[in-house]
Amino acid sequence: MKISRTALERPTALPGPYHGFFSFPVSKGGYSGVAVYADSRAAIPIKAEEGLTGMLQPKPPLSPEERVSSTSSYTDPEEFDFFPEEDGSTPPDFTTAGIDFEGRTLVVDFGLFVLINVYCPAETSDSRLSFKMNFHRLLEKRVRSLIAEGREVILVGDINIAATPLDHGEGSLASRQIGFYEHPPRAWYKSFLEPDGPMIDAVRRYHPGREGMYTCWSTLLSARGSNYGSRIDYILITKGLLPWLKFGDIQADVLGSDHCPVYIDLHDEIVLASGETRTLKSAMGVDPQTPRDPPRICAKFWDEFSGKQMLVSAFFTKKKEAANVAIDAASEPDLVRVPSVLVIDSGMSESATKKLEMVEPSSTPSQKALGKRKQSEPTSVKVKKKPSEKEKPAKKAKMTAGQTQLSSFFTQPSRAKKTLSNVSASRQDKSRSTSQSAVPTPPETYGSPTAAIQEIIELDSDNDTHPPSSSQAPLGGSQLSEAEQLEADLAFARSLAEEDAMAANSTPVKGKTDASAWKSLLAPLEAPLCTVHKEPSKRFIVNKAGPNKGKAFYVCSRPVGPGYDKGRAERLREEVNPMYRCDFFKWASDAKREAKRAI
Repeated sequence: MKISRTALERPTALPGPYHGFFSFPVSKGGYSGVAVYADSRAAIPIKAEEGLTGMLQPKPPLSPEERVSSTSSYTDPEEFDFFPEEDGSTPPDFTTAGIDFEGRTLVVDFGLFVLINVYCPAETSDSRLSFKMNFHRLLEKRVRSLIAEGREVILVGDINIAATPLDHGEGSLASRQIGFYEHPPRAWYKSFLEPDGPMIDAVRRYHPGREGMYTCWSTLLSARGSNYGSRIDYILITKGLLPWLKFGDIQADVLGSDHCPVYIDLHDEIVLASGETRTLKSAMGVDPQTPRDPPRICAKFWDEFSGKQMLVSAFFTKKKEAANVAIDAASEPDLVRVPSVLVIDSGMSESATKKLEMVEPSSTPSQKALGKRKQSEPTSVKVKKKPSEKEKPAKKAKMTAGQTQLSSFFTQPSRAKKTLSNVSASRQDKSRSTSQSAVPTPPETYGSPTAAIQEIIELDSDNDTHPPSSSQAPLGGSQLSEAEQLEADLAFARSLAEEDAMAANSTPVKGKTDASAWKSLLAPLEAPLCTVHKEPSKRFIVNKAGPNKGKAFYVCSRPVGPGYDKGRAERLREEVNPMYRCDFFKWASDAKREAKRAI
């Protein structure tokens, strides 16, 4: 678990009835670490310690009785065969090698067996190979010394090695099978497992030929969906525990990590060769009648969880203070007080509480009382009176055309909608309104009730302020009849309506124009098609430190799998599987440049 001790909270360190044991890195906080949780109702450890060398000690150091093994059982660095570094040199001792300084091991004695929980180093670079091999060799030394003491061992955790080609995502490829065990960590692991070594792969024992039984997947490649992973998490046991072993498996459907859980079940009781029945609890030394305390390195004995040390969070927590409320009912008998804070336990006497509840309201409070109420009630309720029609504020004046709209850069200027108060408007006024229509209409008028009102053509109006137009003047000085006047008005109205309809059809809607303009400017770049599958690629961003950090790129969107195309330098052409990701790669900047050229 990648967390530091200072960041570990009590619910995580001691969840319910479980005893927690932890090992953290000495200097790299949150870099690595392991934990063991033991249910106190079923199993209480007898002894526990950190590391493989016996050098990591609490304060005060563990006594000989508290140690899992005797002092002579720990590996002597002078007798240890160190794996050489890149330059050919070897560390002189365990301190220089730093094997126990990354919080990678917990050793817990449960009586029936000794549990070793490990997080073995990964070979992230050639320089880490020496550290990884020295850790594995020291782990084997520790296991063999416990077996020599007559102890049974259960080794659990992330070994960071695929034991066989069956445990590797590309183990089915011929190029991977050739020389698979020539790699030093795999060669060591093969010699550590049966039949060559002392440990048994408990889970594989129940699924000897099962394919795809992986426990870890790359999150960078999104490989879990296609089950392109490896089996690097194990539960190994010594032969003496086989009678207790009931079943083992992985839980690949449990999400939340790039690893999945691995488990084994033990029988609650077994029948020995002598015919005697022995229970698991008795074999582990669990006696419900006389419970014992866990080992001293258990988290329940840490100063921060045992009440000996104040936590940092205590300095940032507000203290609960009792509310002091004083009421003078005699001086203000008619004042109604509504407390702004609900007091759960203020420490007030019963009589004072009754004073809060039994104050009667007054229909005409005095000015003095009102003044005091303002001082004593910081949070009062104010009811705003709904303004009448006369009190309503005047509507804001329409905005005049000012700043140029974005749409004006992409469309030709449109004629503004005509506003008529009467069909008797003069031709001169009509031409004037047409010349003024080049001014863009403010955004507020589009779709507003005011704009809709301006569309109405009033055929009859008693408030005509315009002089009669020439079209309405009597021909030859004679007066038209009422029917003829009405027919002329209707014809003129139809002509204006047709002109407005033509203008509306030719002029795009402002809102749609703006949207299309912004869309053309800010539309996301379409993903380029990969070269093999001709499918839209997937966009990623470089997070690794370096000159390309933050840059976006595109790769094939298909999932990775056995034989996916890593490129000619890393994948044989005859082993490429076209079902999975091809080797398409393109920087987003290049894709954008190509898209601009195509426009």
